[in-house]
Amino acid sequence: MNQIHLQQTLPQVFADRDTVTSDVWHQDLTLQKGELYLIEAASGTGKSSLCSYIYGYRNDYQGIINFDETNIRRYPIHQWVETRKHSLSMLFQDLRLFPELTALENIRLKNHLTSHKKKKEILSLFDQLGIADKVNAKVGQLSYGQQQRVAFIRSLCQPFDFLFLDEPISHLDEENSRIMGDILLTEAGKQGAGVVVTSIGKHITLPYHHILSL
Repeated sequence: MNQIHLQQTLPQVFADRDTVTSDVWHQDLTLQKGELYLIEAASGTGKSSLCSYIYGYRNDYQGIINFDETNIRRYPIHQWVETRKHSLSMLFQDLRLFPELTALENIRLKNHLTSHKKKKEILSLFDQLGIADKVNAKVGQLSYGQQQRVAFIRSLCQPFDFLFLDEPISHLDEENSRIMGDILLTEAGKQGAGVVVTSIGKHITLPYHHILSL
């Protein structure tokens, strides 16, 4: 996948508004592979909805979202499965981890589907992010900031053309945010991938090509 093209896309709940001032909603916007995007938003402007639309979890929007030249509304289930395994990775704001499983078990669920990372690579990411001692701890016992780092590692355990991160550092300190940014640049650079980060204020410091207001 080389681009994600939004054409006059708008959440249906916004349809009755007289005006929508946004760089994303109700615009013609193309996200290009290999570029870094920051989408700044206030609460309630639909940033998590945007991620869900692009990932195919929700379709309550107007307009068109294309992956390359294909309208994603036409995607059959098997095509979504392949896209989510090989082209599109997502770190949702609510993380969507399994609290009854350990941190490593959560990662393995994803990595067993893709065989993308070796165990030593995964353990190295745990170490870099300061949670090496939490590998075998159940996720439900971890702090939210620790869970964010686990979800981040999981998002890297697949090939991707685009990686979306919805408020990935809301509960991280400055040093861990910096480390996450360094890892992100390295991992995305290996694949020539596009990165889209959403934020309501605090965001990863990256050399963004585009800063958009939602």
